[in-house]
Amino acid sequence: MPVRPAVTEAELEAHLRGICFKTGPPRRIGVEIEWLVHDARNPRCPVEPARLRSAATTLRALPLRSLLTFEPGGQLELSSPAATSLTGCIEAVTADLALVRPAMRAMGLGMAGHGHNPWHRPQRVLTEPRYDAMEAYFDRWGSAGRSMMCATASVQVCVDAGYEEPGPLGHGRRWLLAHLLGAVLAAAFANSPTSEGCPTGYRTTRQVVWSQLDPARTLAPPQGPDPRSAWVRYVMDAPVMCLRAEDGPWDAPEGLTFREWVRTGVPRPPTQEDLDYHVTTLFPPVRPRGHLELRMIDAQSGEAGWIVPLAVTAALFDDPEATESAYRIVKPLAETAGSRPAPRNPLWRRAARGALTDPELHTAAVACFAAAQEALPRLGASAEVCAAVAEFTERYVARGRCPADDHLDALYAMEGDLTVGKDSQ
Repeated sequence: MPVRPAVTEAELEAHLRGICFKTGPPRRIGVEIEWLVHDARNPRCPVEPARLRSAATTLRALPLRSLLTFEPGGQLELSSPAATSLTGCIEAVTADLALVRPAMRAMGLGMAGHGHNPWHRPQRVLTEPRYDAMEAYFDRWGSAGRSMMCATASVQVCVDAGYEEPGPLGHGRRWLLAHLLGAVLAAAFANSPTSEGCPTGYRTTRQVVWSQLDPARTLAPPQGPDPRSAWVRYVMDAPVMCLRAEDGPWDAPEGLTFREWVRTGVPRPPTQEDLDYHVTTLFPPVRPRGHLELRMIDAQSGEAGWIVPLAVTAALFDDPEATESAYRIVKPLAETAGSRPAPRNPLWRRAARGALTDPELHTAAVACFAAAQEALPRLGASAEVCAAVAEFTERYVARGRCPADDHLDALYAMEGDLTVGKDSQ
């Protein structure tokens, strides 16, 4: 890779402080959607790496507006361009999916919306240096790293950071909203209750997997009145996952924080590009990258299931009246969350295990979805989008259920049928 000039610790901190929250009115929205790729005739059969490589070549030839990538376990991801409206974002991704889905079907492949692979154990199919180093790094923490890399999928909603508001909290008010509302969104859209065909005891197994990883790069930064400074400290004090190399494998150093790397300059002085890459290896539930990247929502079932979490999140963050309502609704949840960072605090743990069977989360979700439904027409959402949110609200939120409950009901019904069949023999 090209040689870049080394920079000082102060320069790197100033760079982080300047780019983490881009101040201004909420105008843009984006979404990153992941699917588990499976054989269309037998989802329980892993897809061979050669077949996935062929699919990637075919899909990358399509005239897509979204960025198409594959994750280490073969999960397909579409990352939309930043849109100036919710409608524009939905239309762009829908148009891309209208090209991707038929191409996948023609290759005998299906796209499944589950937060965690329900069929088989993690199997990495990409052998790029980044993923080799990532696997080596996360293996020090147990098996959760391989599950995260190869068996999880999500709907990640990206919203503008918004104005730096007057008062003692500044950006911290919207930052706090993201972390408290994040638990409500994780619960409402929980969609990963099984692994290798068995219930895990959680509605969102994906969220549990994330909570078991290296806390220095997956827990939320400390909450407080100055999220910029908190984020800068978080990034600089996080361990370096990999040292990139132009040729050969990437090293996965042990116990080297980025701050220590800057101060020692060993094995080489880091650059601003190294810092920017380091940020891409940090996975807190809300990641500031100029905008706010909300990373806690499970992938959703159905061809258009991703639209509902996108619409609800956009409404609660981009409509001023809904944002104010959401903040009032979720602020009391801070007492339940306590001082521990997400996703390891009691609030997020209850969201992962019980989802909307938890009374406090259920009450908050009902109120938040009502605020979102009122806001969507003000954001220009189509009648179809409003109807989809209303249907989800009635089917799940109002009843204290989430998509994971459908999967559990079907699994238990099948087990019951098998038991009856055995007893009748």
